[in-house]
Amino acid sequence: MSYTIRSVTSRKDWHTILSTLHGNQMLQSWDWGELKSRHGWTPQRIVWQDNHDALAAAQLLTRSETRLGVKAKIMYVPRGPVLDWNNTVLRKSVLDDLRDTALSEKVVFLKIDPYVPIGYGVKAHQDVEPDHVGVELVDELAKNGWRESKQQIQFRNTMVLDLTVDEGALLSSFSQKTRYNIRLATRKGLEVRAGSPEDLNLLYDLYESTAKRNDFAIRPRQYYIDVWRSFMEAGMAQSLLAEIDGEVIGAVVMSIFGGRATYMYGMSSGYHTEKMPNYLLQWASFIRAKAAGCTTYDFWGVPEFFVDSDPLWGVWRFKSGFRGDVVRTLGAWDLSCKQFEYWLYTNIMPNVLAAIRMRGS
Repeated sequence: MSYTIRSVTSRKDWHTILSTLHGNQMLQSWDWGELKSRHGWTPQRIVWQDNHDALAAAQLLTRSETRLGVKAKIMYVPRGPVLDWNNTVLRKSVLDDLRDTALSEKVVFLKIDPYVPIGYGVKAHQDVEPDHVGVELVDELAKNGWRESKQQIQFRNTMVLDLTVDEGALLSSFSQKTRYNIRLATRKGLEVRAGSPEDLNLLYDLYESTAKRNDFAIRPRQYYIDVWRSFMEAGMAQSLLAEIDGEVIGAVVMSIFGGRATYMYGMSSGYHTEKMPNYLLQWASFIRAKAAGCTTYDFWGVPEFFVDSDPLWGVWRFKSGFRGDVVRTLGAWDLSCKQFEYWLYTNIMPNVLAAIRMRGS
């Protein structure tokens, strides 16, 4: 079966197409592409259709950069492409067309990381439920020249909470400790308020403080201000701030797209942690998300391996108390279009750049 491929140049059309495909990943939204266009990427939105019906869509981001004197052009489909992955004919056509596009654009490699589950539940447990479509897709990708990426841009695994139940049932579904901490935060006098544009620099200050305490790298201030401001103005994000006696001690930024709320950023001052502000912030986020019509809440990342040595283990101990459903996805996969350049880009350059940073050069 053949499909017609066309470009989409309208935000309204693009979001309508994604809605018909049940696409709810913020990184495939028009606004994400526009944001990345202000930071070195060129977005392209394409759709596959049969007669007049859209069957698949992909927002491609392309970037040319120079690392250590080596020029490279790369292409990335964040949280895409979007389609019914049960349709084996369609998925083969889409992947073949993306390969042709990457080759014609002469990129070093094409990276995809579609939201395709390979299983559900914590892998160490015996009750893990595999997803046959995701398992089949992993096998097909490997047989057709794709390779599992060494550079996973997004979190491979996540936890998703069902928001279709009422507030009482939702609260009852949490662990006893989590319910206790939510109530404790309220008893201790914490209050949660909606953020405003005037809070953006404060949000970054909190985020920077969090990054320093937890030793993870973040981008410059202007990048986050751009992300938060543009999505809030578009009605696709909300910030919530936890205060005690007028002092802001924690915050979250939640994105909203396609009926899904996503916990994209969490931050705190490091003070008054015994008052459990993070628990109250999450509860307030659920309530806001339900009011906005969201049916699911994505916690945006849980461990790849559910062992205490995993970098996300501490985060998992917090998130797991909300008793959402763990979704394990296939992660990012690369298609190498220029073998030697790809090898340099993925094997040599990261090590060299890391050594330079360690020397402070």
